[in-house]
Amino acid sequence: MQSPTLLISKELPRLTYQSTPDRFDETWEAPLSTLLGLGRAAGADFIEFFLERVNYISCMAEDDAITSISPRLSTGAGVRVFRGKADCYVSTNDLSFGGLKAALEKGLSIMGLQLPAPNSYVPEINLELLRDYAVKKGKESWLADCSSMREMGDVLLAANGELATQAKFVQSRRAVYFRDWQEVLVASSDGTFARDIRLAQSVGYSLLCADGEQRSSINKRVGSTSEPGFLRTWTYAKDAEEVADSASKMLYADYVESGNYPVVMANEFGGVIFHEACGHLLETTQIERKTTPFAEKKGEKIAHENLTAWDEGMTSGVFGTIDMDDEGMPAQRTLLIENGILKNFIADRAGSVRTGNPRTGSGRRQGYTYAAASRMRNTYIAPGNYSVDELFASIEKGIYCKKMGGGSVGSTGQFNFAVDEAYLIENGKLTKPLKGATLIGEATEIMNKISMCSNDLGLAAGFCGSVSGSIYVTVGQPHIKVDSITVGGR
Repeated sequence: MQSPTLLISKELPRLTYQSTPDRFDETWEAPLSTLLGLGRAAGADFIEFFLERVNYISCMAEDDAITSISPRLSTGAGVRVFRGKADCYVSTNDLSFGGLKAALEKGLSIMGLQLPAPNSYVPEINLELLRDYAVKKGKESWLADCSSMREMGDVLLAANGELATQAKFVQSRRAVYFRDWQEVLVASSDGTFARDIRLAQSVGYSLLCADGEQRSSINKRVGSTSEPGFLRTWTYAKDAEEVADSASKMLYADYVESGNYPVVMANEFGGVIFHEACGHLLETTQIERKTTPFAEKKGEKIAHENLTAWDEGMTSGVFGTIDMDDEGMPAQRTLLIENGILKNFIADRAGSVRTGNPRTGSGRRQGYTYAAASRMRNTYIAPGNYSVDELFASIEKGIYCKKMGGGSVGSTGQFNFAVDEAYLIENGKLTKPLKGATLIGEATEIMNKISMCSNDLGLAAGFCGSVSGSIYVTVGQPHIKVDSITVGGR
């Protein structure tokens, strides 16, 4: 007698399932477990389904008018098939049983596999009881509780009006907001069955000032997860004052002289350099590509002994926080560097299979059209034992980098980053404002020159692009001192 959990593959075309069309719940267990069993019977070592629904909207105010409102709705799924250390990924926007089966069949064929013969028995995969973070943490009402379209426009226009009163010599002013709501379901042949709802929101200013040939441009953005009322609590008057003050100081600032300087880098978004120049080099995708100098350095010193760094998905409310990653693994904290010693890499499932490093709950993707990859979450240098005043006091002549701008990073950690707001340090004191500074360096060198970390850790919202698309992340650090770095200027 055959086991009651088995079905004959020729019966598959006649199967019908009543999955809830507008919600990912327990009704999806039966079709997904059947499809996972079908993939295993075909010879795949591992199969994963990722289902997603998205409700996104952005709104922009330029000067005193709303100039853009952009909504986007999407639904789809992706299936990943592993055979040995090789894998492939196929996506579809057809969530019917037939549509998901067709995507699976395509993935199997890419891996040189085919569906079982008509009289083959196909085992269903026994999935865990649905691990539903949306229900457990009360996320079902989040979308309905977010700001309406009218409220978005009213807040942005009020914010832009506040910026007009605070700033002088305004060339252009923008306030931009977006809300990204996402429901996901992960089911895989190891028994994973997990659902979550995510909510990311961000709002910020972009200000350009001009007086004759003098120019200054300052941006500020804040972001949050898990707070439907986020836009209603935005302290836009305070942010407008900060942005206007920075733009005013930079408008008539002297240009920095190029050279090698000790620098103090501000907390919060100053952490973007660590994220870009070092964090990416600790992702297993870089080990697979042989593009990281740290691949064989686990357990060895790669940074100054005063530096400790983390990547985690658990800090409440911040931009890179997740209850589970896009492979269904619960969030966790990953110690990357401890007192200068490399402790761990950032690994997804594929990275773990191909490099041997344990998964860290870091399999992330922009959406269902991307396969998950090893990606950062909340990544920051830990606070140290110094005060900010002690950092400044240790420098006879150097530069304070208060606000970082854009930049670029080479494949093995060479970087250059613009500094939007900087000041000269003389005899431990801030003196005149400077503009036009660019920080130039290489991760393997700079990491060993971060000799002092203050005790004022700050986090900032960011966006990160890589092989699995653009995702929401947090960067951060306390104020840090870099003993020497190349500063490009005039």
